[in-house]
Amino acid sequence: MKHLKYTILLALCFSMQIQAQNQSDLASHYKAFYAQMQQQGDIQGVINAMTHLVLLEPNIKRKDTLAALYMNEGKYVQALNIIGVELLESDTNLATEVKAVSLKSLNEPKRALEHYEALYKQKRTVSLAYELADLKIQTGDIAGATLNITYGIANATTDMMKPYYETQTPYQVSALAGFMYLKAIAKFRENPETNHDAAIAILNEALELAPNFNMANLAVDAIRAQKEAQKTE
Repeated sequence: MKHLKYTILLALCFSMQIQAQNQSDLASHYKAFYAQMQQQGDIQGVINAMTHLVLLEPNIKRKDTLAALYMNEGKYVQALNIIGVELLESDTNLATEVKAVSLKSLNEPKRALEHYEALYKQKRTVSLAYELADLKIQTGDIAGATLNITYGIANATTDMMKPYYETQTPYQVSALAGFMYLKAIAKFRENPETNHDAAIAILNEALELAPNFNMANLAVDAIRAQKEAQKTE
């Protein structure tokens, strides 16, 4: 009986050793596969390789990287399924950025805001100020948006650009023009009944900086239309 127990124990140890070796070999294989997919520019292959590595040798850095890969491909739900949506003290900056961008892209401005605020506390940048101002306008925090807009206008340099995607062909305008646009929208939202002309004046300033600014042109047309509609009521 004692010999049988000893034999079973040896078999279990041997089996565990083989399993660990197989897992190590698999991990090495997928590390090489990951590197090869990166070299080939095969994003889906990179995602597949990282998914296997997360399963074989899980760690925070790999989970965050996998979530970021999904986010960059516009797969925001999949990204959040990996790292969650709550703001955690243990989150890395990458995880916080993935949550912020993904939630904003999924039209969850209130939930996205707390993650953008966390990033902004870590490091103030003009691009983060823009995102915060935009989200605060959407959620009705005009005073908060104005603070971020003021920071952006004061710190935007001539080489900073802001991309827009509402047209079939994406385009860029200067970050300063972008902040002027947000300033106009915030001004209008302060009082949509009386601030038509003030908002349009600011939008015209943005268009002087960036004549190709389609969003600003659309806003001018929409505000003028609302003003005319009020006259006929």
